[in-house]
Amino acid sequence: MTPLKFIAIIPARYASTRFPGKPLAVLGGKTVIERVHEQVAKAIDNVLVATDDERILNHVASFGGRAVMTGNHHRSGTDRCREAYQLNEGHEDIIINVQGDEPFILPEQIEALKSCFDDETTDIATLVKPFDKARGYEELENPNIVKVVMDSDMNAMYFSRSVIPHLRGIDKALWPSKHQYYTHLGIYAYRAQALERVTSMEPSSLELAESLEQLRWLESGMTIKVGITQHSSIGIDTPQDLERAEQFLNQH
Repeated sequence: MTPLKFIAIIPARYASTRFPGKPLAVLGGKTVIERVHEQVAKAIDNVLVATDDERILNHVASFGGRAVMTGNHHRSGTDRCREAYQLNEGHEDIIINVQGDEPFILPEQIEALKSCFDDETTDIATLVKPFDKARGYEELENPNIVKVVMDSDMNAMYFSRSVIPHLRGIDKALWPSKHQYYTHLGIYAYRAQALERVTSMEPSSLELAESLEQLRWLESGMTIKVGITQHSSIGIDTPQDLERAEQFLNQH
């Protein structure tokens, strides 16, 4: 078999409702986007930043990275990834979409995504984390924490903001100790054909119900392979998140 060719694309737009200029915010003496790029480059040589702003484009070039200008009309990072892949002449088999606000992503998480494509039936790959039973039901039921159930081949069966599965006849306070729940980390990798397909689909009924785009892909019959990580995602959405990230960096 011919080895698969991978590319990691990091969408990084300047405008953000909650944190304008976030990719260029400084975290521990380096910008957020430089830290993301550094972490990803530890696991994959082929890294490309997809931006809509010349300030980010020029900054990436200043630290030796590659970047491409994409349109400012995209609804999601996935759409921006598709355009960047096409502008880059799109000869890779697998596109890994790494959010530009994940400066602590680990190389082993990238490797876990890559290994999902050892299965030729995999269209899309993503990561889950075992839910810590000690954290209790109240945290588990938080709708901002997306839960996932998988089949015996580690293919995702469903994603939900509700607690799945429901443990019938058991006090909810005991659910985390009676079943191993899994929570979703919003990082994806796509076969090239799958990326083309997901960015051309219309929203589905399940997606609209739960506000989770991956349900559109499942509804259409696509296979989402799941890799397991023991590490949480630490994203930066607001200036307050940046302060917490600074504290995390100092502690580690």
